[in-house]
Amino acid sequence: MITLAAVAVALAAVAGAATLGGDAGAAASAADAERAPVERSTLVCPQPGTAESAATRYTAFTPGGAGDAEGASGLSPLTEHTPGAGFDPDEDSDADGGGDEDADEDSDADGDTGEDEDADGDEESGDDASETDADDRLLAGDLPGVPVTDTVDGPDAPALAGTADGALAPGWTVQQTTLVRDAADGRGLLGTACQRPDTAFWFAGASSAEDRADYVHLTNPDDGATVVDIDLFGPEGRLAPIVEEGITVPGGTTVRVRLTTLTEATEDALGVHVVARTGRIGAQIQAVDTAEGADWLAPVTAPDGPVVLPGIPADAESVRLVAFTPGESDITARIGFAGPTSTITPADNETVHLRAGMVESVALDTVVQGEAGSLVLTPEGGTTGPIVAALLVTREEDGEREFAFLPATAPITEQSTAAGNVPGNAELILTAAGEDDAEVEITTSAGDEGGEATTDTLTVPAGTTVAWAPESAEDIEGRYALTVRRTGGGMLHAARVLTEDRDDVPMFTVQTLPDDLSSVSVPRTSPDLGVLGR
Repeated sequence: MITLAAVAVALAAVAGAATLGGDAGAAASAADAERAPVERSTLVCPQPGTAESAATRYTAFTPGGAGDAEGASGLSPLTEHTPGAGFDPDEDSDADGGGDEDADEDSDADGDTGEDEDADGDEESGDDASETDADDRLLAGDLPGVPVTDTVDGPDAPALAGTADGALAPGWTVQQTTLVRDAADGRGLLGTACQRPDTAFWFAGASSAEDRADYVHLTNPDDGATVVDIDLFGPEGRLAPIVEEGITVPGGTTVRVRLTTLTEATEDALGVHVVARTGRIGAQIQAVDTAEGADWLAPVTAPDGPVVLPGIPADAESVRLVAFTPGESDITARIGFAGPTSTITPADNETVHLRAGMVESVALDTVVQGEAGSLVLTPEGGTTGPIVAALLVTREEDGEREFAFLPATAPITEQSTAAGNVPGNAELILTAAGEDDAEVEITTSAGDEGGEATTDTLTVPAGTTVAWAPESAEDIEGRYALTVRRTGGGMLHAARVLTEDRDDVPMFTVQTLPDDLSSVSVPRTSPDLGVLGR
């Protein structure tokens, strides 16, 4: 007969063996981690604005083939909220910290605190106020590889938030492009990729000058309210705020905040830091200039050096760098322009010295040589720290000017997608800023009204930039997507330039293309009987 004592001895022996091998097994599992597609993605789109002459075009797209996998995607309108009107945060149980308890509250300078995907490949979304019945969703899709489009005329286009799951989640992207025809409304081509909600964002290139009207759009996709702090930085450091209180953003709403209501200082170039005290938000800046048009200023996605700002079009009239370091030490960075044949140093602009917390603005018109390219900032002398940087680029024709912003962006490690392209009006700018060539595969999707998907391959030589437009675009009907995949070699940075000449105005907008984070690392796991002895 087997006694209880014998059973205990046997279990102890098994547990001991499992415990002795547990750490080694865990290390092996970490080493054997595999990449798996995310199973859920969340995006927020800012309110396009209030211009009567505006027409906003949306394009949603997930790269890949239809196959047999199932999934769904779509977005829902959010309510515009005016701070101080009809909302008491003391009456909302989430306003003081409820929000999304799973959200990462780290507010490091890189702004990439969301890491929206968990270890199982699911994106942590908390209580998502954007989730409604699928029949009520806008831009609803159910097949990868198929663009879904919509257009809203006039000032009534709302902010949007939504999710994609299953086969629609990996790489899901939504492009929002607004054409404003009337100069009185801030005419221009305003483009932005809808963004993953996060906890902190850094911007460079905003302004509180008299000829600019810059608004921070704060979008809360979740049920719980949050409070957002906005800090502004100028040439002499952090600007004194008019009030120290944060801005309450109720769940499922969007709030527009004009920068001139936050500071009495008038500055041509500002750095902006946006932080949600709880939960997560979307944050983008809409900039309108009375003489030079309008566009969206997206947050930087890679502030650690070397910093790459891709997307300078060949016909750029002027280029201005706005940069600062939010760290505690000054940084001197070498300036390089990666063009078609090599990386050169602009005449009279070899370096830029960034004083800690102080914004520097530098005209770099000498980089404009009739060639598309990207700007590269490389810290010198062993200095390290975050660099928040963006370019303000203008085009001009017969005295009519239009501007766009190019924020520093993270490299494409696997893939990224630019949606909302129009045949004949879209160009990719690809840069290999490192010491190795980058091997690239580009898939041009079918249009939402017809055409066939095609795939091209090319090599971007080290230290150079390649401007590329799909030859197959002339056979595409409607709006389409371009998916850029890095298949080998060195670092790859990319941007997409959209152009549209309207009423003799050279309108354009540039969206940088960081990696879409469509996959996550999933460690291999196995049973661990060691827990019996712990």
